[in-house]
Amino acid sequence: MSFWGQMNLLDPATLIQSEMILFHDHAMMIISSIFILVAVMGFFLLKSSYSSRRVHEAQTLEILWTVLPALLLITLALPSLRLLYLVDEQPLSTKNVLKVVGHQWYWSYESPFLGNELFDSYMIPEVDLKPGDFRLLEVDNRVVLPAGIDTSIINTSADVIHSWAMPSLGVKMDSVPGRLNLMSVNPLVVGVYYGQCSEICGANHAFMPISVEVVPVSAYINM
Repeated sequence: MSFWGQMNLLDPATLIQSEMILFHDHAMMIISSIFILVAVMGFFLLKSSYSSRRVHEAQTLEILWTVLPALLLITLALPSLRLLYLVDEQPLSTKNVLKVVGHQWYWSYESPFLGNELFDSYMIPEVDLKPGDFRLLEVDNRVVLPAGIDTSIINTSADVIHSWAMPSLGVKMDSVPGRLNLMSVNPLVVGVYYGQCSEICGANHAFMPISVEVVPVSAYINM
């Protein structure tokens, strides 16, 4: 992958992640415009030899540089608040549930829909990788989710604070001992998606990846 390709965000697999990418691009355009404007003004100020001791105030200019930043902040705040509420929204009827438990340093999963099957997910060592596998991201037991169906993910930890993060699904939840966190995902694109623990949880923090496989509903029911 090229350098610019690595600078891009991962392709979205949910509507929430699509909204996050749109907000990211919106904010970056505003920030980049402000940076360019300030850089150009600074350049001309450095090059200018003009000075005046008789200009003590410029009320119109002061109004502009007070009102314009306020309007820019509003254009950032309104989409941000909307996105925040969308992330926290839970569907009225949940058709699937996945329980996630963080351990040092692996993940445990339980799915009531699949007969309360409990399994652990460990990272595959580098020596056992097959051609085409991703280093530090492949696991021995992938999580399987149905496409096009709301899945409530219940998250907790058995020891220290972890963080279950799936960038393509727009999910990042802290796994806190003694506490249940809840988020809803609705993956729309079939495929395999990767994530990692995003909380510094100990010596092997970098070696507890997350792998989620999204399959059609018919394949999920027949599992």
